[in-house]
Amino acid sequence: MQPATMKVLKIDFEKCTGCRLCELVCAVHHDGVSNPARSRIRVVKWESEGLYIPMACQQCQDAPCMQGCPVGAITHNWEQNRVEVDYGLCIGCRTCVAVCPFGAMHFNTIDRKVIKCDLCNGDPQCVRFCEVKAVTFVDAGDESLARQRTAARRLHTAEGKAAALL
Repeated sequence: MQPATMKVLKIDFEKCTGCRLCELVCAVHHDGVSNPARSRIRVVKWESEGLYIPMACQQCQDAPCMQGCPVGAITHNWEQNRVEVDYGLCIGCRTCVAVCPFGAMHFNTIDRKVIKCDLCNGDPQCVRFCEVKAVTFVDAGDESLARQRTAARRLHTAEGKAAALL
């Protein structure tokens, strides 16, 4: 059963300043320690380009991590619109880490278990503390429409440039 309103994390890397506060609040919220290695969101840094890109689980509908798990420890919780790991079943093989196309599954070497974003039970702390709003929690339908508009703008601009060359 799918919820009436599905919300997703929207990441706007162009706004990210690389402060990594999202990583710290995530680790504190989940494990009570200020240690980015325990964070479920990670900021990928491309310092030479001045880019910082927050990466988190996209809660895929047909999640490759779920499909790849040999013991069925990863399932989709439709009520909360998130992919979850059952640590009672997980054998720590890290197949989910290997198959995630976003690099959003992590292996926590401290606790020796896989970790991923769980949306903080509907109140993502990374969103609450991101002052520049690089990470927001939005309605899935609104996010889809915004992406369509962005793609349409790019296509329109590209067609205009191509016409100018002819």
